[in-house]
Amino acid sequence: MTSANAVQVARSYAPDQPIIFVPDRHLGSYTAEQLGRTFILWPGFCPTHARLTQTHIQTARAQHPGAPVLVHPECPKPVRDAADAVLSTGGMCRHVQGRGESTFIIGTETGILHRLQLENPAKTFYPLLEQAVCPNMKKITLEKILWSLREMHTVITVPDPIAGKARHAIEAMLAIN
Repeated sequence: MTSANAVQVARSYAPDQPIIFVPDRHLGSYTAEQLGRTFILWPGFCPTHARLTQTHIQTARAQHPGAPVLVHPECPKPVRDAADAVLSTGGMCRHVQGRGESTFIIGTETGILHRLQLENPAKTFYPLLEQAVCPNMKKITLEKILWSLREMHTVITVPDPIAGKARHAIEAMLAIN
């Protein structure tokens, strides 16, 4: 499940069926809010999104009056509540293309700013927090992906009974639109 499809995946479960939401408690609380449900939330979180605060939004609004604030659903609830829109990264990209505003404040990992600027050269994007850089995402490079695919150096073997159950769950999730 991703931030782009969390609500749809959770909606596919019967309303009386309990949901244990992992790994991100903020995405879980956002998803539960959207569905009017209560989930059992795993205490995990994205440290990059958890750094964003309402104070950052107040400061950004003062620096860029009128610019809408778009934040990721993995942000804490007070940040989501203070924003103009809560969207996945793909949702942010689609959202700004269909809007008349020329300036946006983006509350997620700063790497998305490059894509937004490439796809919308006439618009201006400001990070909600310059330091919202995910060190784990920056570990992934095209060179490392190529090396991994060529060498198959780190192979993870999952026992067949577990793999079958996991495959069924993943296929069911991917089938949800």
